Amino acid sequence: MNKKDQLELYHQMVLIRRVEERGAELYQQGKIGGFMHLYIGQEAVSTGIVAAREPRDRVITAYRDHGVAINCGIPANQVMAELLGKATGTSKGKGGSMHMADTSKNMWGGHAIVGGHLPIASGLALGDQYAGNDNVTICMFGDGATNIGYFHEALNLAKTWGLRVLWICENNIYGMGTSVERASAVHEIRQKAEGYGMKNSRVDGMDVMKVYEATKEAIEYVRKNSEPYFLECTTYRYRGHSMGDPERYRKQEEVKKWEESDPIGIFRRQLIEGKIANAKALDDIEAQVMDEVAKAVEFAETSPEPALEDLFTDVYVEN
Repeated sequence: MNKKDQLELYHQMVLIRRVEERGAELYQQGKIGGFMHLYIGQEAVSTGIVAAREPRDRVITAYRDHGVAINCGIPANQVMAELLGKATGTSKGKGGSMHMADTSKNMWGGHAIVGGHLPIASGLALGDQYAGNDNVTICMFGDGATNIGYFHEALNLAKTWGLRVLWICENNIYGMGTSVERASAVHEIRQKAEGYGMKNSRVDGMDVMKVYEATKEAIEYVRKNSEPYFLECTTYRYRGHSMGDPERYRKQEEVKKWEESDPIGIFRRQLIEGKIANAKALDDIEAQVMDEVAKAVEFAETSPEPALEDLFTDVYVEN
């Protein structure tokens, strides 16, 4: 990966972090309603994954989707407008936090039902199989989703029919407030793919370049062999499951320990040590991001609410 591309990854990671932090503030001010799940701490995962795909490859994810949307090329102002429920949002203000989507960018949405999007991923890949192309569907989900029926049905079908799906588990250790150790029979989630004879691996999800390389290899495998692959990214969310989470299930010492392996800090050190950029250049990127986020908030706050008649638009497909 060249210097320009690496600096773009740094820009995206910092942008995700600042959008999420500002979003949390707006939520606490009552300007964002409903549920909101922050991606703070997991920025290296989606950034590395999306950087490894080709534009024709689809991405579909769960409800912790703001970062994925930004990585897929949805502008920060549209993400922020959607969070505030404005007509200029990427889903016209009617999707909100958990339903960021733009099929023109092959971002097939965040989905609010735990694991509910996994069968959709198999369906997208089946559509590509019928079309006779070798596009790959990248399906991201949390560790908690691997304990429900949708997960097993989708993986079984993908393996049985030879569908080009890259299954990616973002194992952030907790499914809502329950740790993996208390909810899953196996603690390395990738082992669940073994039951379907599916090739699998595990990668450090706090290191964006490791995620990028592992995803690149996995996508190439899926495309070449016309069969699914399972990649587990070990990561950690620094904030609660959602904004209403009291976080009684973990100690602050645990959070602080993981914060020492902050994905943005890790990548910043790598860029400086590898002489890709100096501290000032990275500081300049961070300053640019702060300006970008400020403008996104202004755009969102001054955008119009959806019109009443829009309640009935985009409900059914019009022939």
